[in-house]
Amino acid sequence: MSDTAEGADQSWRQDVFDVLKAAGVKHVVYVPDAGHATAIRLAEADPEIKAVVLTTEEEGIGYLAGAWLGGERGALLMQSSGVGNCINTLGLVACARFPFLAVVTMRGDWAEFNQWQNPMGQATEAALRLMGVMTWRADEAKDVAPLLRGAATMAFEGDGACALLLGQRLIGEKEWAK
Repeated sequence: MSDTAEGADQSWRQDVFDVLKAAGVKHVVYVPDAGHATAIRLAEADPEIKAVVLTTEEEGIGYLAGAWLGGERGALLMQSSGVGNCINTLGLVACARFPFLAVVTMRGDWAEFNQWQNPMGQATEAALRLMGVMTWRADEAKDVAPLLRGAATMAFEGDGACALLLGQRLIGEKEWAK
C-alpha cells in the first residue's frame, strides 16, 4: 500500500518527529504504518530515542506507563484501526492518570478504498473521547506542528491523555501498490 499526495505539502511528516523530539520524548512506540514512516525512521536513527515496534497497539500503553514511571516521556504512533485494540487498556491511562500522547493516522476517512477500515475509522475520535482522551484533528500540513505541540504540552505538563488525529486528506489518498 502506498500514500499518494501529488504536490501536497509533506513537511508535516518531519514536523511530527521534530515536535516529539522538542517535547523531550525518549520513547516512540509504534505498529508499522506508512503514514508514520518518516517519524519512525527518524526515531530509529536518533541515539537519544528508543524506538520500539509493537505487535499490537495496546502494548504501547503499558510501555508508556513504564517509561513514565521511569521518569521518561514517550509517544504512541498508530493507525485509527489500532485505537479499537486500545479501548480496554486506555482504562490504565484513566485510572493511573499518567501523561499519554498518541499520534493517530486516520483510515476509514476521506477517499478510503478498504471498507474494513470504515467502522473503526468513523468511531476513532468518539472512542478516544469516551475513554477520556482529548483529541485534535489535522487535515492540513500547517496544523500538525502547532496541534501536536499543544497536545504534548497538555500531556506532559498537564498530565493529560491527548491524541492528534492525522486525517487522510493530510496523509494522501491510499491506493494498493503492487
